[in-house]
Amino acid sequence: MVNPEQPTPEAVEAAIAQLKTTDPHFSMEGASWTNDLSWVRGYENVLEPMNQLSAAFHQKYDPLVQQDPAVTQHSVYQEALLYNLLLQTSCFRYWGQGAWTDYAREIYRRGEAAIGKG
Repeated sequence: MVNPEQPTPEAVEAAIAQLKTTDPHFSMEGASWTNDLSWVRGYENVLEPMNQLSAAFHQKYDPLVQQDPAVTQHSVYQEALLYNLLLQTSCFRYWGQGAWTDYAREIYRRGEAAIGKG
């Protein structure tokens, strides 16, 4: 059983593997009205920046929040969180290419800058 208090990449992978063995319909590649489409294949250019910004955000702020939860009230934290969450909107995956990837790149750039401020 995965310990929910230890959110590590290994724990997440173990939870996903467990779900896949107990539910043959479980999938990480489709959702809502896109069940027939992969969320992964062909969208690496969209998903990789999402993963990178999220990892950078959590690497920086998780220890700080653990030390002092009031960090979440600081404008620098809130700005970084905003860009992290905006970049993870499903619109970038649904629409995937063209203007949407340009929007995502700009949000990523601003998110990196916000994380670098604090």
